[in-house]
Amino acid sequence: MNKNTIQNDFFEIEYLTHSLRISGLTPKGKPNLLVNLNGEPPTPTPYGDFYFRGGHRLWHAPEGMPRTYIPDEGELTITDLPDGVILEAQTEAGTGIRKRIEIRLAADRPSVTLTHSLFNDGLWAVELAPWAISQFRLGGIAILPMPVGNVDPAGLLPNRQLSLWPYTRINDPRLKLCDDFVLFHADALPPFKIGYFNPHGWLAYYVDGILFRKTFSARTDATYPDNNCNAELFCNDHFVELESLGPLTKLEPGASVNHIETWDIFTNLDALPKEAQQLLAKK
Repeated sequence: MNKNTIQNDFFEIEYLTHSLRISGLTPKGKPNLLVNLNGEPPTPTPYGDFYFRGGHRLWHAPEGMPRTYIPDEGELTITDLPDGVILEAQTEAGTGIRKRIEIRLAADRPSVTLTHSLFNDGLWAVELAPWAISQFRLGGIAILPMPVGNVDPAGLLPNRQLSLWPYTRINDPRLKLCDDFVLFHADALPPFKIGYFNPHGWLAYYVDGILFRKTFSARTDATYPDNNCNAELFCNDHFVELESLGPLTKLEPGASVNHIETWDIFTNLDALPKEAQQLLAKK
């Protein structure tokens, strides 16, 4: 597929021109952090085949067939910006939802801000949540910060919850539960997915000496999909995903909703929790 790039002094962003995907996040002198899945077979739907291209994409939750898997192949509307680019897909058949990602690079640091937008071009309201999904190469450690402290003065109420998908093994050897973090060693074993409400509003992945972190909003006054998850992780034998979600929104015809992520890259190993460094030492 055709591709274009934008870059600053720290990394290069590669995007597709016929599918709403960021296909590359390549720090200077390093390999692409995102996975390429162009060889994977498509998922058939009543609307045609959906292709997992890899990289970063925008979906809308809750997940369902065929709603989530409406094919997204087709020429994009591409608008160049002084510091980035806007990528806009065609309106989805069946759902009436149109997707857009605005990418803006920081000039003075290894950082990029992505504004994910969903527009309802249909004739009726749709309940949905923006869902930003980043697919990485295997071999690293995913870091999911956990809530800490009391939620009531006496400390009598729970402050943490985890959503587990039917195929997730609670005793998966890749998973390490800590008080402050959940750590996941992204190796190729059976599929695994976990989600939770993340009040810290960030997720991270360490691979090949690079720490990637995505930050996003975490609203305690809102309701999120999947048992109130604003952060999720999925892994299979090809990739690991870091996923952030916006609140569930009843999107009226003609209305839109935004979900913003900021991506930062670090090269300092001291940024990792001690437990993550211990997992890395066992590789």
